[in-house]
Amino acid sequence: MSPEKKKVYNLLGIATKSRNLVSGEFSTEKAVKERKAALVIVAEDASDNTKKMFTNTCTYYNVPIYFFGEKNDLGHAIGKEFRASLAVFDKGLADAIEKQLKMSSDINGGSK
Repeated sequence: MSPEKKKVYNLLGIATKSRNLVSGEFSTEKAVKERKAALVIVAEDASDNTKKMFTNTCTYYNVPIYFFGEKNDLGHAIGKEFRASLAVFDKGLADAIEKQLKMSSDINGGSK
């Protein structure tokens, strides 16, 4: 695992501890629609329906969305079982995570 990916998981853990993160499809969608989400992450192994739904919702509400990691890894990073989606509330944390995601995708040939 690249240092950038580890940093993303660490930042997700920090966001969880500071109560700046929700996970799960319902909570993530609610956070976006209530304009509380500063960033949405959907697992790369999430279903196509889940990816499409979040892509459409985040595009409509103008929230950055990234496809990153696997459900088990995302869940583990936030101290829960597998999670297909999560939303970060804090703008500062979201920016830091987004920066690491962009660095990680640059290294991996631009795959989000």
